[in-house]
Amino acid sequence: MNRPSGLREQIYTIIFEADTRAGWTFDLALIFFILLSVVLVMLDSIPGIHNDWGSVLLGAELLITALFSIEYLLRLYCSRRPARYAFSFYGIVDLLAIIPGYASIFFPGLHFLSTVRILRVLRIFRILKMVQFMGEGSNLWQALKRARYKITVFLTTVGTIVVFVGSLMYLIEGEQGGFTSIPKSIYWAIVTMTTVGYGDIAPRTPLGQMVASLLMIIGYGIIAVPTGIVTSEMMRPQAPSPGASCPCCGRKLEEGNT
Repeated sequence: MNRPSGLREQIYTIIFEADTRAGWTFDLALIFFILLSVVLVMLDSIPGIHNDWGSVLLGAELLITALFSIEYLLRLYCSRRPARYAFSFYGIVDLLAIIPGYASIFFPGLHFLSTVRILRVLRIFRILKMVQFMGEGSNLWQALKRARYKITVFLTTVGTIVVFVGSLMYLIEGEQGGFTSIPKSIYWAIVTMTTVGYGDIAPRTPLGQMVASLLMIIGYGIIAVPTGIVTSEMMRPQAPSPGASCPCCGRKLEEGNT
């Protein structure tokens, strides 16, 4: 399909292209207002600020919503295929970023959903030309795929430990210690093993505290295991694909030769 012509082409270049100075400036301004909107919504959730500056924050939020609405309509206007943009990932995110602002007029509590606008910051990938780093992302994905069996064994082992320790703590502490069921005891074991330690449930008996201490030590010992597995797979030399060229001499590499 032909590119938009005249005014539509100029708007299209500014809004959808980041290669020009105008397009780059537009995207930076867009991200600035997105972040500003999210910050305003967060500030409005603080009771003291809401009581003193609620009306000002609401006015600023409605103004930003109006700006985003104009931007969305311009995207539809200059898009080569408006329907395709409207139902694309970014099109849906752009629409969801607008709806809470208008909905808050009739349902005030919904304006906090405006934080969904943070998803629009994903457009920064286009500004920074992050596509060139997709190869690194592919390498990470391949490392995860190669390590999937090791990670599965690791997670199975962790699952077995938390089930065993959780059941054991249920027997040791019982309901009087807050371990009212085996699932809740398993929850405690997961929280303890991951060193999160919410503190909503804690062992009271000496034996229970000893088991908890051992579980904490085990948690510190295995928490870095998945990272090590994936890192080792990423560092492992990969055989070149058939027909690939040597980066040094440029010669074609045969399958099985390095």
